[in-house]
Amino acid sequence: MELILKQDIPSLGLKDDIIIVKAGYGRNYLIPKGLATVATPSAIKMMNEMKKQQAHKEEKLRTAAQEIAKQLENKEIKIGAKTSAAGKIFGSVNTIQIAEALSKKGFDIDRKTIIIDGETIKEVGKYTAKIKLHREVIVSLPFEVIAE
Repeated sequence: MELILKQDIPSLGLKDDIIIVKAGYGRNYLIPKGLATVATPSAIKMMNEMKKQQAHKEEKLRTAAQEIAKQLENKEIKIGAKTSAAGKIFGSVNTIQIAEALSKKGFDIDRKTIIIDGETIKEVGKYTAKIKLHREVIVSLPFEVIAE
């Protein structure tokens, strides 16, 4: 039985892949759960058209992400934190503070796309964060934590 996957399934394939499975598995599990549809000629044609449209949208998103990446390349942000006399931070610096510092510079970046290298930041110093703007565009952003 030929099916078109509606979402990624680790053991079978990725979304929009055409797979061949046993009829019982397709009819009794994949189709009722909404994980796949029957691969009729019209469904395949419609899927190919949707792939073309998605590729066009994906290209626009990637070029926009590359433009933002070029603007972020030479930026360095400073994040103020309350510290003790020894330079230890009360609490820690996380992605929320980095996103707020970027928004002050004019970049609207979601905190969920920011990844801090290493462990939690609990001391004053220079660090690096990675920002995943797109699946293929990842920017390395240096930032410095300073005492307030």
